[in-house]
Amino acid sequence: MTLDLSGRVAVVTGASRGIGYFIARELAAAGAHVIAVARTVGGLEELDDQIKAGGGQATLVPLDLADMAGIDRLGGAIHERWGKLDILVANAAVLGVIAPIGHVEAKTFEKVMTINVTATWRLIRSVDPLLRLSDAGRAIVLSSSLAHSARAFWAPYAASKAAVEAMTRSWAHETENLPLRVNAADPGATRTAMRAQAVPGEYPETLPHPSEIAKRIVPLASPALKETGLIFQAKHNRFVAYRQPE
Repeated sequence: MTLDLSGRVAVVTGASRGIGYFIARELAAAGAHVIAVARTVGGLEELDDQIKAGGGQATLVPLDLADMAGIDRLGGAIHERWGKLDILVANAAVLGVIAPIGHVEAKTFEKVMTINVTATWRLIRSVDPLLRLSDAGRAIVLSSSLAHSARAFWAPYAASKAAVEAMTRSWAHETENLPLRVNAADPGATRTAMRAQAVPGEYPETLPHPSEIAKRIVPLASPALKETGLIFQAKHNRFVAYRQPE
């Protein structure tokens, strides 16, 4: 069934490249007006060109998510222009370093927590009232299997994603009696710049392209979606949902 998001407004963070870039394109192709948020202006402009070429619409927001006041202003601007928000895709994140935990510099750890955790919380706080005004608000927060596996040398990133999943689940519980549906999505290993930074010796052609992963994530924005509080993982060319133990 073709996903129809006509008339719906979507925010996508980290939209200038990788999974966020292709999620933004998929949402726009389905009819949503995409508010594309990222630091890289060139990447946003390329995204805008692609969306317009496909007949879609986008609003570009060059924003460093370390700018907490800027995140607050984003929510205010959306309310002023559209009066609601239908879809949030909280995708933006940084890797930090792959290193023993005792070797991680304080500034690196703090940056990972600022962008991956604090900015995600600030974004949720900014748009939660707007999503509640939608007839079918949908929030998709990108996570990682490292939130559970906690592999050696990945401590800052793993800790940040565990925190993000916990926030997402709490938010889902708080809103489970509303039309708002809140879920996490773990894309798995994907052919992105972050993956290349983390595993430099890996042959990228063995990994799924971010456009493939985006096609699996975007259905979580459907107004027909019933599930909330779940973690969707990419497995065997499809997304499998599970619920964390209470």
